[in-house]
Amino acid sequence: MLTRSRAIVLHIIRFSDDKMICRVYTETAGIVSLLVRRGSSKMSHHRLFTPLALLQIEWDKTTADRPVYPKNVAAIAPYASIPYDPLKTSVALFLCEFLNAALRSEPASPALFAFVEQSLMLYDRLSDRHANFHLVFLLQLATFLGVQPNVSGYTEGAYFDLRDGCFTATCPPHHNHIPPAEAAALPVLMRMSFANMHLYRLSGTQRSLLLAHLVTYYRLHIPAFPELKSLAVLREVWA
Repeated sequence: MLTRSRAIVLHIIRFSDDKMICRVYTETAGIVSLLVRRGSSKMSHHRLFTPLALLQIEWDKTTADRPVYPKNVAAIAPYASIPYDPLKTSVALFLCEFLNAALRSEPASPALFAFVEQSLMLYDRLSDRHANFHLVFLLQLATFLGVQPNVSGYTEGAYFDLRDGCFTATCPPHHNHIPPAEAAALPVLMRMSFANMHLYRLSGTQRSLLLAHLVTYYRLHIPAFPELKSLAVLREVWA
């Protein structure tokens, strides 16, 4: 049965000299693995499979858990700035690796897909004041995945327990927590949105620390969430 869906490219790996395996998150079928032929022609659709590319794809849906060949592929909205801005490219590669880990077991969700797609399109349009984009994205994504941290119980001097996802007055008996000086920023961050993120001035060091805490939080709350190689690269960029 031929299936058609909007899709976001999350992972690309070379399979052979003339093929590559691409994992995409689709609006109607969740994660789908595609076996894409590499061709020399300028019209070959393998050129459309780039990190976080927004595509319209048709494929034969099967019950077997193996990569399938796409029948038709078309770009929905080619990016105008993400592939050409070094900072945006670094963030995009991080988000690509992050989403590949976070969404690997997620079922199809039109609402989740729309959030990711619209967020990426917004990021591509922004010409400046977008340094906090990835922080807002990760915080808002947690709501769609059902792992949103609870910051309502904040009091001055409280620790944030990354395992329980809430504030505590005493230091948790494990290392997965945020100390009071850094935890105080969480309630403020939860009020951050794409519309007002430019008002929050953070240093590269602060941004890196907060991102590391957010990634640890996801690793603790999403099964089999791996270490992210691109996190170290992004730290260097912000430094």
